[in-house]
Amino acid sequence: MIDVKTPNVVVLGAGYGGLVATTRLHKQLGVNEANITLVNKNDYHYETTWLHEASAGTLHHDKVRYGVKDVVDNRVNFIQGTVSEIKRDEKEVVLQSGETLSYDYLVVALGAIPETFGIEGLHEHAFMISNVNGARLLREHIDYQFAKYSNSDEKDESLLSFVVGGAGFTGIEFLGELTNRIPELCREFDVDYHKVRITCVEAAPMVLPGFDKELVDYAVAQLERKGVEFKIGTAIKQCTEEGIICQKGENDPEEIKAGTVVWAAGVRGNPVIEKSGFQEMRGRIKVEADLRAPGEDVIFVIGDSALVINPEIDRPYPPTAQIAMQQGEVCANNVAKLVKGETNLESFTPDLKGTVCSLGEDDAIGLVFGRKLFGTKASIMKKVVDNRALYMIGGPSLVLKKGKFKIF
Repeated sequence: MIDVKTPNVVVLGAGYGGLVATTRLHKQLGVNEANITLVNKNDYHYETTWLHEASAGTLHHDKVRYGVKDVVDNRVNFIQGTVSEIKRDEKEVVLQSGETLSYDYLVVALGAIPETFGIEGLHEHAFMISNVNGARLLREHIDYQFAKYSNSDEKDESLLSFVVGGAGFTGIEFLGELTNRIPELCREFDVDYHKVRITCVEAAPMVLPGFDKELVDYAVAQLERKGVEFKIGTAIKQCTEEGIICQKGENDPEEIKAGTVVWAAGVRGNPVIEKSGFQEMRGRIKVEADLRAPGEDVIFVIGDSALVINPEIDRPYPPTAQIAMQQGEVCANNVAKLVKGETNLESFTPDLKGTVCSLGEDDAIGLVFGRKLFGTKASIMKKVVDNRALYMIGGPSLVLKKGKFKIF
């Protein structure tokens, strides 16, 4: 009798893609068909697309996260640990603790880190909207700035000056929440609303590059009405303890003094990708149609770690939760097929339902099924999208526990 070894399926990362892949795999593979292991730095998953709310203080940080073990089957072996390296020749994953995990099939869903483009001082002096603890730090810092200003005899105006670097989705959604929170903070700390300065600096020639112009114009008008000053086509050259130095084209550099600088201008793949010797671009792997890494038979790459080209414009699809979750499903299907000895793997093609960008609790813009949405209608759709993401991972119980139900 031949002893057939049960294959080890290892999933790295419990973000949107990794969690969907894991939950689908344990539904498709029986207990004797595969050993499934999920590795994640934290014992919780956090909704990356909600971090701007926690950062501004309009949503409690505990609301944006939930335990990994609350949504994965108890036969999945969950390991809380940080991945250090993937040794492809040995088919091993090395953790920072020194522990090694052997795999027969590997799903890389390690997420992203902020991309600073080599701008001096950003790592040292700017806040990043990239994880739960970073969001908590930013929220507490914002509160402290108002308290310090209110409690000082010599009023330092820079304490109430905020610079947001980046006018993409993260930057605009954070601005929406911040402008909603500012009046509340002014009332709480007896601060004149007109003393607050909010500046958004974007190197690209427009806000929300690639988005519908009519929707962008609406978003800009709404945020300007709430006090945001936009500097478009303007690059941040340096971040200092006192604020930023920026420059528009050939104009002279300008210094903006600010007690708070928030960097929200792009991400790159996890450094583990580069360290492990994959062929990559800014930490992302240009995957094959079936989501495998080039030249790899058993390594799949999804989410922010994967680079998928949109053939219509010959540019990568943006790294969104919507795409990551769809990749998680296709990846799980393909891994399950390989485990069962099948070779007819699925190709991944994004099925984009639309995009919604929040401008605060009760305002948003969106393009959904080809239809433009503004204001309250878009805001309602945003909450539907957020709740749907919860449902896809944890079903009705997770939606009831963490969902957004305040519509108006």
